[in-house]
Amino acid sequence: MKHRPLPVGVDNFKELITKGYYFIDKTLFIQELLSQKGKVNLFTRPRRFGKTLNISMFQYFFEDARDSNGNKIDNRYLFDGLHIMQAGTDYLSHMGQYPVINLSLKSGKQPDFEMAYTMIKRQIANEYARHMFILQNQELSEKKERYLAIMRETAGRSEYNDSLQFLSQCLEIYYGRKTIILIDEYDVPLENAFIRGFYEEMTDFIRSLFESALKTNSSLEFAIITGCLRISKESIFTGLNNLKIISILNEKYDEYFGFTEKDVQQICADYHMPQKYDIIREWYNGYIFGNANVYNPWSVIQFVDDLTTNINRLPTSYWANTSSNSIVRRLIDMADEDTKKEIETLIEGKTLIKPIHEDITYDEIYQTMDNLWNFMFFTGYFRKVQNWLDDSDNQMMELAIPNREVKYIFRRKILSWFNEKVKEKDRTRLFQALTECDAGTVEEEITQMLLETISFNDAYESFYHGFLAGIFSGMKGYTVKSNRESGHGRSDLFIAPVTRRKAAFVLEFKIADSIRALEPKAKEAIQQIKDRKYMQELYDDGYETVHKYGMAFFGKDCHVVWEE
Repeated sequence: MKHRPLPVGVDNFKELITKGYYFIDKTLFIQELLSQKGKVNLFTRPRRFGKTLNISMFQYFFEDARDSNGNKIDNRYLFDGLHIMQAGTDYLSHMGQYPVINLSLKSGKQPDFEMAYTMIKRQIANEYARHMFILQNQELSEKKERYLAIMRETAGRSEYNDSLQFLSQCLEIYYGRKTIILIDEYDVPLENAFIRGFYEEMTDFIRSLFESALKTNSSLEFAIITGCLRISKESIFTGLNNLKIISILNEKYDEYFGFTEKDVQQICADYHMPQKYDIIREWYNGYIFGNANVYNPWSVIQFVDDLTTNINRLPTSYWANTSSNSIVRRLIDMADEDTKKEIETLIEGKTLIKPIHEDITYDEIYQTMDNLWNFMFFTGYFRKVQNWLDDSDNQMMELAIPNREVKYIFRRKILSWFNEKVKEKDRTRLFQALTECDAGTVEEEITQMLLETISFNDAYESFYHGFLAGIFSGMKGYTVKSNRESGHGRSDLFIAPVTRRKAAFVLEFKIADSIRALEPKAKEAIQQIKDRKYMQELYDDGYETVHKYGMAFFGKDCHVVWEE
């Protein structure tokens, strides 16, 4: 039996249904949304957890869709057989009844304000063009000139500040009903603007756009906004008293973003791979939204899709490059000794306790390390173990890494960032000590550099191998060769000069299980170099002098032994 294609990267609801993609039915989200009757609803979830697909689903359900001539399009068939069709007439009576504005702000991720503003303006113009048929209504004749100017992107900047409000007013005149406004990825241009250095300009524009559309708009039926972070009301949603914020801490709607346990079990059954369920759970489960245990849908879909090609495919981190890495990178830049120990604690599978507050502005993120921990929690790097109020009524939370996928990100990406930071330091003293066979200084320099990176209790030789290969790679006039076949085995590192007149070096590493074991382990590494003739390749390559270094590690302590 041929499987239905998996919707890798598909976030348009109509495309997903009409092209027969596999679909986890989340349509009862619509029922709950109507039952809660929120006027302006802000849903915050990590990247790639289904926000855009849900926004698209809302549009196709609620919109009184028309073609370019104004003829009605019936999208009811898209929901045939889905859960919402059993919800009853109180809910189905809303299907296809409203004008809808659907605006994504993700294109606002640009290098400067003018480009970001232009891209957002273009998205607004596209929505105007999609609804252009409404200009057939004579009641809109006085508004036609402004409408066309915005659509053609010839209007002045001030015209775009309240362009969503203006469009919703025009739509109400045409349809005789108030407008639903959908705004996806609202914080993408804000985060980008903060990183790029034009945060105030972007904040002013987004605030004007939102205030007019969501606060003082008599033509608004209700609004749904999605993003990763809950930006403080004072920053964007000034005076918006009708705003309902539904974050990952809120029990409402908790199962509608991401996959539940039941969803993933069903996927495994439908694709005849129940034996892969435990691996999927270990790698992609572990998020807690409200009271729901949630899997990362982006990674589950990608992994199952890969498994349909090769059932023995190993899991990997699909989410690594989809989240807000640039701000997390600043965690490394700001990290002190305590922060490094906390990251190591998390990687070891332990937990941290941190104060959590949901209101934040991007210009506050770097003010304290606690703000950065908050950012990482709400963007998906940690899961909630438990939370409580302390004696001062601050919300405290016990945090943990949710799964192996995120642990992989910590151990690979975040570790590599720490190592890059170490490599930026002056290593002249280390390089000189190595070539002068000053084992004591080599040991001192490596120990200092290890203190500036992160490690873990289950560190293995390849951790130190990668670290040292990196820090020695900058030696001018030398090449670093890693894990090359030589003699009767594999040496850890060769450091060979370009000219054969100088000495070359063989480095071998060992892991000690205690401080006392460091020295004998380093000597054991030297003996292994000799016993297995690791120097032979260098001799064969024309080097007359080859020095041997044995290095032993225990956490961030090391011992170095040299032998000619």
